[in-house]
Amino acid sequence: MTGQPRRPLTELTHQNSPRHCERSEAIHDFRPHELLRFARSDEPKQPAPLLVLAWGNLSRGDDALGPLCLAALREQLPDTLQDQVEFLEDYQLQIEHALDLIGRKKVLFMDASLNCAAPFEVTELQPTQDASFTTHALSPQALLQVYQDMQGEPPPPCTLLAIRGEAFELGEPPSPAARLNLKHAQAWARQWLLKAS
Repeated sequence: MTGQPRRPLTELTHQNSPRHCERSEAIHDFRPHELLRFARSDEPKQPAPLLVLAWGNLSRGDDALGPLCLAALREQLPDTLQDQVEFLEDYQLQIEHALDLIGRKKVLFMDASLNCAAPFEVTELQPTQDASFTTHALSPQALLQVYQDMQGEPPPPCTLLAIRGEAFELGEPPSPAARLNLKHAQAWARQWLLKAS
Protein backbone atom coordinates (compact mmCIF):
# COMPACT_ATOMS: atom_id res chain seq x y z
CA MET A 1 0.00 0.00 0.00
CA THR A 2 1.44 3.35 -0.97
CA GLY A 3 2.08 5.62 2.00
CA GLN A 4 1.65 2.90 4.61
CA PRO A 5 4.08 0.85 6.74
CA ARG A 6 5.30 -2.26 4.98
CA ARG A 7 3.94 -5.65 5.95
CA PRO A 8 6.06 -8.05 8.06
CA LEU A 9 8.19 -10.59 6.27
CA THR A 10 6.24 -13.45 7.86
CA GLU A 11 3.38 -12.67 5.48
CA LEU A 12 5.54 -13.08 2.40
CA THR A 13 5.78 -16.85 2.09
CA HIS A 14 5.39 -16.58 -1.68
CA GLN A 15 8.97 -15.36 -1.87
CA ASN A 16 10.30 -18.89 -1.55
CA SER A 17 9.14 -19.70 -5.08
CA PRO A 18 11.78 -20.87 -7.61
CA ARG A 19 11.23 -17.78 -9.75
CA HIS A 20 11.87 -15.50 -6.78
CA CYS A 21 15.03 -17.36 -5.80
CA GLU A 22 16.43 -17.26 -9.34
CA ARG A 23 15.76 -13.54 -9.65
CA SER A 24 17.26 -12.88 -6.21
CA GLU A 25 20.47 -14.68 -7.15
CA ALA A 26 20.70 -12.76 -10.41
CA ILE A 27 20.15 -9.31 -9.01
CA HIS A 28 22.57 -9.74 -6.10
CA ASP A 29 25.37 -11.02 -8.35
CA PHE A 30 27.23 -7.72 -8.42
CA ARG A 31 30.93 -7.60 -9.36
CA PRO A 32 33.10 -5.29 -7.27
CA HIS A 33 33.43 -1.82 -8.83
CA GLU A 34 31.13 -2.68 -11.77
CA LEU A 35 27.50 -2.14 -12.65
CA LEU A 36 26.18 -5.11 -14.58
CA ARG A 37 23.50 -5.13 -17.24
CA PHE A 38 21.18 -8.00 -16.47
CA ALA A 39 19.24 -10.13 -18.92
CA ARG A 40 16.43 -12.28 -17.55
CA SER A 41 16.98 -15.97 -18.17
CA ASP A 42 13.42 -17.03 -17.35
CA GLU A 43 11.58 -14.71 -19.78
CA PRO A 44 11.56 -14.11 -23.55
CA LYS A 45 14.40 -11.95 -24.85
CA GLN A 46 11.90 -9.42 -26.19
CA PRO A 47 9.45 -8.62 -23.37
CA ALA A 48 6.10 -7.01 -24.02
CA PRO A 49 6.64 -3.27 -24.48
CA LEU A 50 4.06 -2.37 -21.82
CA LEU A 51 4.18 -3.62 -18.23
CA VAL A 52 1.40 -3.27 -15.66
CA LEU A 53 2.73 -4.03 -12.17
CA ALA A 54 0.33 -4.04 -9.21
CA TRP A 55 0.89 -4.96 -5.60
CA GLY A 56 -1.25 -5.45 -2.53
CA ASN A 57 -2.78 -8.09 -0.28
CA LEU A 58 -6.14 -9.49 -1.37
CA SER A 59 -6.86 -10.43 2.27
CA ARG A 60 -6.51 -6.88 3.63
CA GLY A 61 -9.59 -4.97 2.53
CA ASP A 62 -8.75 -2.02 0.31
CA ASP A 63 -5.13 -3.13 0.01
CA ALA A 64 -6.46 -5.38 -2.78
CA LEU A 65 -7.21 -2.41 -5.08
CA GLY A 66 -4.01 -2.72 -7.13
CA PRO A 67 -4.38 -6.44 -7.93
CA LEU A 68 -8.14 -6.04 -8.52
CA CYS A 69 -7.51 -3.27 -11.02
CA LEU A 70 -4.89 -5.41 -12.75
CA ALA A 71 -7.29 -8.36 -12.99
CA ALA A 72 -10.00 -6.19 -14.53
CA LEU A 73 -7.58 -4.74 -17.09
CA ARG A 74 -6.37 -8.21 -18.05
CA GLU A 75 -9.95 -9.42 -18.61
CA GLN A 76 -10.87 -6.36 -20.69
CA LEU A 77 -7.67 -6.24 -22.75
CA PRO A 78 -8.50 -5.94 -26.46
CA ASP A 79 -7.19 -8.71 -28.71
CA THR A 80 -5.01 -6.17 -30.51
CA LEU A 81 -3.05 -5.58 -27.29
CA GLN A 82 -2.58 -9.20 -26.18
CA ASP A 83 1.07 -9.25 -27.30
CA GLN A 84 1.76 -5.69 -26.17
CA VAL A 85 1.10 -5.94 -22.43
CA GLU A 86 2.45 -8.04 -19.57
CA PHE A 87 0.66 -8.10 -16.21
CA LEU A 88 2.50 -8.81 -12.95
CA GLU A 89 1.28 -8.68 -9.36
CA ASP A 90 2.91 -9.23 -5.99
CA TYR A 91 2.40 -8.48 -2.29
CA GLN A 92 4.88 -5.60 -2.40
CA LEU A 93 7.61 -4.14 -4.55
CA GLN A 94 10.99 -5.81 -4.12
CA ILE A 95 14.44 -5.24 -5.55
CA GLU A 96 13.94 -8.16 -7.96
CA HIS A 97 11.19 -6.27 -9.77
CA ALA A 98 13.87 -4.04 -11.30
CA LEU A 99 14.52 -6.92 -13.69
CA ASP A 100 10.92 -6.72 -14.91
CA LEU A 101 11.51 -3.18 -16.20
CA ILE A 102 14.19 -4.24 -18.68
CA GLY A 103 13.20 -3.76 -22.31
CA ARG A 104 9.92 -1.96 -21.61
CA LYS A 105 8.53 0.99 -23.51
CA LYS A 106 6.33 2.14 -20.60
CA VAL A 107 5.37 0.85 -17.15
CA LEU A 108 2.22 1.40 -15.10
CA PHE A 109 2.46 0.80 -11.34
CA MET A 110 -0.81 0.36 -9.40
CA ASP A 111 -1.35 0.36 -5.65
CA ALA A 112 -3.85 1.34 -2.96
CA SER A 113 -3.20 4.51 -0.97
CA LEU A 114 -4.56 6.18 2.15
CA ASN A 115 -2.84 9.44 1.28
CA CYS A 116 -4.05 10.21 -2.23
CA ALA A 117 -7.24 12.07 -3.12
CA ALA A 118 -10.28 10.07 -4.19
CA PRO A 119 -10.87 8.40 -6.51
CA PHE A 120 -7.19 8.11 -7.55
CA GLU A 121 -4.02 10.07 -8.30
CA VAL A 122 -1.55 9.69 -11.15
CA THR A 123 2.15 10.48 -10.76
CA GLU A 124 4.98 10.36 -13.28
CA LEU A 125 7.83 8.69 -11.43
CA GLN A 126 11.52 9.55 -11.23
CA PRO A 127 14.35 7.48 -9.68
CA THR A 128 14.93 8.41 -6.03
CA GLN A 129 17.00 6.82 -3.30
CA ASP A 130 14.51 7.23 -0.47
CA ALA A 131 14.22 5.61 2.96
CA SER A 132 12.80 2.40 1.49
CA PHE A 133 16.02 1.85 -0.49
CA THR A 134 17.54 -0.16 2.37
CA THR A 135 14.42 -2.17 3.22
CA HIS A 136 12.99 -5.33 1.70
CA ALA A 137 9.91 -3.52 0.37
CA LEU A 138 10.67 -0.64 -2.00
CA SER A 139 8.79 2.42 -3.12
CA PRO A 140 8.32 2.72 -6.90
CA GLN A 141 10.84 5.58 -6.95
CA ALA A 142 13.47 3.52 -5.15
CA LEU A 143 12.86 0.61 -7.53
CA LEU A 144 13.58 2.91 -10.46
CA GLN A 145 16.81 3.94 -8.75
CA VAL A 146 17.79 0.28 -8.46
CA TYR A 147 17.14 -0.15 -12.17
CA GLN A 148 19.21 2.92 -13.04
CA ASP A 149 22.10 1.78 -10.86
CA MET A 150 22.04 -1.72 -12.38
CA GLN A 151 21.59 -0.78 -16.00
CA GLY A 152 23.56 2.43 -16.10
CA GLU A 153 20.73 4.19 -17.93
CA PRO A 154 17.41 5.85 -17.04
CA PRO A 155 14.42 3.53 -16.53
CA PRO A 156 11.57 3.48 -19.04
CA PRO A 157 8.80 6.04 -18.47
CA CYS A 158 6.90 4.90 -15.37
CA THR A 159 3.55 6.05 -14.03
CA LEU A 160 2.03 5.38 -10.62
CA LEU A 161 -1.74 4.96 -10.35
CA ALA A 162 -2.55 5.32 -6.64
CA ILE A 163 -6.14 4.29 -5.85
CA ARG A 164 -7.74 5.74 -2.74
CA GLY A 165 -8.49 3.16 -0.06
CA GLU A 166 -10.23 3.58 3.30
CA ALA A 167 -9.96 0.32 5.28
CA PHE A 168 -7.13 -2.21 5.33
CA GLU A 169 -8.21 -4.71 7.97
CA LEU A 170 -7.12 -8.32 7.61
CA GLY A 171 -9.91 -10.60 6.40
CA GLU A 172 -12.19 -7.78 5.23
CA PRO A 173 -13.41 -7.22 1.65
CA PRO A 174 -12.78 -3.92 -0.15
CA SER A 175 -14.98 -1.12 1.16
CA PRO A 176 -17.88 0.31 -0.92
CA ALA A 177 -16.05 3.63 -1.33
CA ALA A 178 -12.91 1.84 -2.53
CA ARG A 179 -14.88 -0.20 -5.06
CA LEU A 180 -16.26 3.01 -6.54
CA ASN A 181 -12.76 4.47 -6.70
CA LEU A 182 -11.62 1.26 -8.37
CA LYS A 183 -14.15 1.69 -11.21
CA HIS A 184 -12.78 5.14 -11.98
CA ALA A 185 -9.21 3.90 -11.80
CA GLN A 186 -9.97 1.02 -14.15
CA ALA A 187 -11.38 3.39 -16.76
CA TRP A 188 -8.30 5.61 -16.54
CA ALA A 189 -5.88 2.66 -16.72
CA ARG A 190 -7.65 1.23 -19.75
CA GLN A 191 -7.20 4.53 -21.57
CA TRP A 192 -3.54 4.58 -20.51
CA LEU A 193 -3.01 1.19 -22.15
CA LEU A 194 -4.75 2.23 -25.35
CA LYS A 195 -2.72 5.44 -25.64
CA ALA A 196 0.59 3.81 -24.66
CA SER A 197 0.36 0.96 -27.18
